Amino acid sequence: MSKRFKASCPCCGSVELSAAELRLVVSPRRSFYLFRCPRCEQAVRKPAGPRIIELLTDGGVLSVRVHAS
Repeated sequence: MSKRFKASCPCCGSVELSAAELRLVVSPRRSFYLFRCPRCEQAVRKPAGPRIIELLTDGGVLSVRVHAS
């Protein structure tokens, strides 16, 4: 069974997502994760601190690293 993550949609509240349904953007200035709510299909963006980055990365979420220029 694949890892499931709980996240919060501003419209629907708590939702469960698979690693494939999440994307993580890691930047020196501002990191965040993205998903489309499985209930209302709204695109959601949430901030990601070091602990969230670690949990999502360890759970197999695809991440993109952006370097400041």
